[in-house]
Amino acid sequence: MVRAYEEVINFIASGQPSKAIADFMPSEQSKERVAYLIAQEKNSGLNSEESSELEHYLQLEHLMRLAKAKARVLIQ
Repeated sequence: MVRAYEEVINFIASGQPSKAIADFMPSEQSKERVAYLIAQEKNSGLNSEESSELEHYLQLEHLMRLAKAKARVLIQ
């Protein structure tokens, strides 16, 4: 059985070059923005746009972690 998200992960990970996917890191600007959103969420809450932005980022981060793990396997 293949989970629906695995198809996307396999597509991302099998693209050339897989090493670039395995080595991908978000920019400092992105890291700072996410850290800000998380801090705001804990301290004073987020508006709906910020909440949506953070949720999308977290979903993409999870997807990229899975794709990076799969890419590392394909590289070996």
